Amino acid sequence: MNRISWNQYFMAQSHLLALRSTCTRLTVGATIVREQRIIAGGYNGSIKGGTHCIDEGCYVIDNHCVRTIHAEMNAILQCAKFGAATEGASLYVTHFPCLQCTKAIIQAGISKIYYASDYKNHPYAIELLRQAGVETECVPFDPASIEQLMTPAEQSGTN
Repeated sequence: MNRISWNQYFMAQSHLLALRSTCTRLTVGATIVREQRIIAGGYNGSIKGGTHCIDEGCYVIDNHCVRTIHAEMNAILQCAKFGAATEGASLYVTHFPCLQCTKAIIQAGISKIYYASDYKNHPYAIELLRQAGVETECVPFDPASIEQLMTPAEQSGTN
């Protein structure tokens, strides 16, 4: 039996989380992992109980949707809320983090970022990650890595 790699497994989790995104500009998911265990996940959307972009549109200032909390920040805040340490953890995210999320990732003590796609990779974010010693690795998500493990019945939905 073939097994999906850890990187593809955690990246798949991030892509599943992205399906919960409520901002129409970009759907992003993030998974924080420590010792091969998921400790938190997040997706981009509005504050708890707030108005969502999918309901009333994006609230854009200076070309940024300010209604949305980014997936990485939501995952980090989930760790803070429930007391899960992020020091030395890894982050799997569907898109390269923005500058503000990069700063939060560094301050949270996350030591490695795996991202599936480049997205407006800010030169200063890259420099900050280098200065902080945070490793980054592009791990493109391959949906076929999951599909090839499924039986024909599972693939067709008749199972």
